Amino acid sequence: MNPELWLVRHGATEWTATGQHTGRTDVALTDAGRREAAALFRPLDRQPFAAVFTSPLSRARETARIAGFANAEVVDDLREWDYGVFEGRTTPEIREEIPGWSVWSDPIPEGESLAAVAARAAAVIERCDAVDGRVLLFAHAHILRILTACAVGLEPAAGRVVALDPASISVIGHEHDYRVIRHWNRLPSN
Repeated sequence: MNPELWLVRHGATEWTATGQHTGRTDVALTDAGRREAAALFRPLDRQPFAAVFTSPLSRARETARIAGFANAEVVDDLREWDYGVFEGRTTPEIREEIPGWSVWSDPIPEGESLAAVAARAAAVIERCDAVDGRVLLFAHAHILRILTACAVGLEPAAGRVVALDPASISVIGHEHDYRVIRHWNRLPSN
């Protein structure tokens, strides 16, 4: 049977607070983001993980380190969506130029398509499926939302309906022969 997947979005950054698309820009955790990461230690420390993977971006790696997983293996496919010309911009700013624009359905000039991000997510799932035991992933909102949709057999764009807060924990498990969302967007108590 496929392993249980534990998904952790990184702690808050300055761009998290402003709603800016943060793909390849390596924005650091804020003080609040570091506190959020520290709050992850207790709920995650109690779990046996056969593998721990992290995005190469510092906000995810730092969240993993502070949460007690300094030795998490960097997996390039866990990096966030490349937003191309929209990097650093908010959806309302983009919609001033392109009314009704959505990251989920519209082109991203000089960036990645949804299909390309989904292919990376599928590669991560395949890598996790080769692990014998529970897997912990530290990454970013959009890649984790797309990964979740793919893992449970939905179209990648279905990720739009499952929001993730900073430093939240979500679990993809099983019911009979199906992968299912067991827990979603849980924030650790401080």
